[in-house]
Amino acid sequence: MKIAVLGTGMVGKTIAHKLASLGHDVALGTRDPAATLAKTEPGAFGDPPVAAWLESAPGVAVATFADAVRDAALVFVATKGDATLAVLEGAGAALDGKIVVDISNPLDFSRGMPPRLFVSNDDSLGEQAQRAFPKAKIVKTLNIVSAPVMVAPSLLGEAQPTMFVSGNDADAKRQVTQVLTEWLGWEQVIDLGDITTARGTEMLLPLWVRAFGALGTPMFGFRLVR
Repeated sequence: MKIAVLGTGMVGKTIAHKLASLGHDVALGTRDPAATLAKTEPGAFGDPPVAAWLESAPGVAVATFADAVRDAALVFVATKGDATLAVLEGAGAALDGKIVVDISNPLDFSRGMPPRLFVSNDDSLGEQAQRAFPKAKIVKTLNIVSAPVMVAPSLLGEAQPTMFVSGNDADAKRQVTQVLTEWLGWEQVIDLGDITTARGTEMLLPLWVRAFGALGTPMFGFRLVR
């Protein structure tokens, strides 16, 4: 399958590497491919620059947002929340009819740590994306765990965390659930409902950030026990 991953940070690279390792044709989307490939400094979390990282990620290409999305059957949005809508605008009409897996979170670091949410309660970033691109099929998921756990929940042992999906298109959610279970190894995926339910998972992020601080590690998740 041809897949676009928008965002070249640690999350984008982690998702792209995993999908490429499964044999998919992956394009890593960025605003300016030449500038991205020219960077030599590590990422914000110490991850290698894209040019160096590509050596360990055969099958991954670097392209503009629009070019990455154009022929893709599936799109992942792995950007900072405050850039999500602008990145999607960079892809534009190429998103029409596509399943768009939104991993981003509306985190606001302008007042320092811990971050606040720049949208919550009555709206969500997932809803904003769906309103801005009504012909795309936005599915919110994977935003409540760290990048390594996204692609390998088994890293947490037998008691795997729960993952949720939110979106208006039932078939898109079924396909994304299949990606989560069959490609990434998630055992428990719960469909919360339409895209408005993304408010709930996005509002878990303040708890996730504080749990990270208390535990001293991002290697954890939330498990729904019933």
